[in-house]
Amino acid sequence: MTEAFWDNALLFKSAYDQALDPVAQRWALTRMELDLLLFLSNNPAHNTAAEAVRLRRWTKSHVSAAVHSLQNRGLLSAEHPEGNRKTLLLTPLPAAEAMIRDGQAAQQSFYQVMYRGFTPEERQTLEVISEKIARNIRDTLKK
Repeated sequence: MTEAFWDNALLFKSAYDQALDPVAQRWALTRMELDLLLFLSNNPAHNTAAEAVRLRRWTKSHVSAAVHSLQNRGLLSAEHPEGNRKTLLLTPLPAAEAMIRDGQAAQQSFYQVMYRGFTPEERQTLEVISEKIARNIRDTLKK
């Protein structure tokens, strides 16, 4: 089981990259830039650079570089709330909407392939098990 788990994790990552890389190339974005736009669009309650780093385990430097590049291209707004120079609120701008839609379509296509042949109950079971594994790992990392 353990070896298959790691093999499958690498397979999922490879297939996801294969689905999203053409979108990034089409729009002349780095994968980090596309991933950040998708993260912000798919998780509007987590609209800070710190949340992107925490939840996706991305490095601060990669997020920072993506934010600056997206800002320079007019695709992202990055503002500090009044009186708080630590927090950076990130908002995709209208110029990024088509890119985001294209990326979300690629994500949906990937998920359709991944879940092909699954019943709704099997999908729910997989999500529960995956969350338990992630919780166990997060709990271990906190110690």
